[in-house]
Amino acid sequence: MSALRHIAVIDIGKTNAKVALVDLAMSSEVALRRMANAPVRQAPYPHHDVEALWAFILDSLADLNREQPIAAISITTHGATGALVDASGELVLPMLDYEFDGPDRLAADYDAVRPPFTETGTPRLPLGLNLGAQFFWQQKCFPAAFAHAAAILMYPQYWALRLTGVAANEVTSLGCHTDLWNPWHADFSSLVDRLDWRHLMAPVRPASDRLGPILPALAARTGLDAQTPVFCGLHDSNASLLPHLLSDAPPFSVVSTGTWVVSMAVGGREIALDAARDTLVNVNALGDPVPSARFMGGREFSVLTEGQPDDWTEADVGAVLVRKTLLLPSTQQGSGPFPHQAATWLNADGMNNGQRFAAISFYLALMTAICLELVGSDGPTTVEGPFARNRLFVGMLAASTGRAVIASEAATGTSIGAALLASDQVTAHGKGERLEPPIDPAWADYANAWRAAVEARG
Repeated sequence: MSALRHIAVIDIGKTNAKVALVDLAMSSEVALRRMANAPVRQAPYPHHDVEALWAFILDSLADLNREQPIAAISITTHGATGALVDASGELVLPMLDYEFDGPDRLAADYDAVRPPFTETGTPRLPLGLNLGAQFFWQQKCFPAAFAHAAAILMYPQYWALRLTGVAANEVTSLGCHTDLWNPWHADFSSLVDRLDWRHLMAPVRPASDRLGPILPALAARTGLDAQTPVFCGLHDSNASLLPHLLSDAPPFSVVSTGTWVVSMAVGGREIALDAARDTLVNVNALGDPVPSARFMGGREFSVLTEGQPDDWTEADVGAVLVRKTLLLPSTQQGSGPFPHQAATWLNADGMNNGQRFAAISFYLALMTAICLELVGSDGPTTVEGPFARNRLFVGMLAASTGRAVIASEAATGTSIGAALLASDQVTAHGKGERLEPPIDPAWADYANAWRAAVEARG
C-alpha cells in the first residue's frame, strides 16, 4: 500500500458533482460532499457551469481537509466533454453540454470527415455525444475563438490543469466515443490529423501520473499542504472498472451506474459489436480496449420515478411478476440498444406505486442484461453506483443473465477506482453482496416475457 492514505476524489457526474474522501487502507469512502450539477442554458449555447463547480470543489476540499488532512487528489468525470483553453489555461469557448443539439446541424459535414467504427470503436451518436463533433461544430461556428485555443483537454484533465497548471490528456476519456482515438494503435485517430488538431492535443499521460502539486494559491485557499500531489485522472466508468482489473480473474463484467449505465466486459466471448445499438470500444486505465455498451439508465430512472417514493412490498413484486407488467424501451431515445423505439407499458392498468417502482427496476435490469449480451459478457457481474442498492434491479439482472451479480457496497462506485491512482494499484476491490439467480422461476419467466415483447415490436 502506498504511503498516501486519504485521497480526495473530485467526481463530476452529469447529474451530480461530488468530492469524496477515500481511505485507501480501508478501500472505503469516509466522507462525501455533493451538489446538483446542471448546465447553464444561455448564450452562446448550453454549457457546463465550471465556475460553480470550481467553487464547490475548492470549498469541499477545504471542508474535508479540516476533518482529515488530504494526502492527494484524484479526478474522475463523465465523458463526451472537453475543453478548449488558451496559453494561460483559460477557456476560449464555454464547455459545451453534450445534450445540446447544435452539432447535429452540421451532421452531414462531420460525417464526411469522421473515421469509421472499425478505426475508433466509436459509434455515430446524436447531439454532442461524439466529442469530435462538438469540437468540429465549435470550430465551424466560432472560428475566431477556436483559433485562440492552445490546447484541447479532456474533462478530468481540465480540472487537473486548474489544480496544477499542467496540461495533459489521458486515454480513458480520449477513448470514450470521441472519434478522437484509435484504441488499436494507441494513438490519435485520423480525424485529429485530418482537421489539423494534433498540435492542439495536450500530451497523453497515464491516469496514475502525478501531474504536480497543487498551485500555491490553491493551497492557501483550501488549507491543503502545498505539496499535495494531483493525479492525472480518468473517465468515470473506467474508474469503476479499475479495481476489478487489478483484482478479479476474467471473465467478469462491471456495470457502472449513474446518469449512464455502462456495461463493460473483460475476458468475455468474442463478439462483433453493433455500432447501431450503442456498443463501443472503451479504453481502460491500463490502455487496453474494452467492449462496452450503454444506455441512459440513471436519467430514465429519475424521469420515471420523479416524485414517487421507492417503497414497495413483496406482494407488489409478486403482482408485477404474475401479471407480467412490462415497461418496454426506450424512455430516453437516441442512444442505448433500442435507440429508435418509444417506451410503452403492457399490462399496467391499475398498478400502484410499489408495483410501478418494481416494473421500472426490472426494466432497467433487463436493458442492462441486453447491453451485457451485446458485448459478450461472461462470468459474474459487479454493479457499481446507485443501482447496486436497488435489490429489485440486482435480482432481475441475475435472473435475466443467469449469472451471479455482486452489488458493490461503495456509495460512489467511481471514487475507489479513482483513488487507486494514488496507490500502488495492488489492492482488493470493495466488498459487495453476491446474489445468485433467483430460484423462483417467475423471475426468469418475466425476463423471457419482456424479451419476447421487445422482439415482437421488431
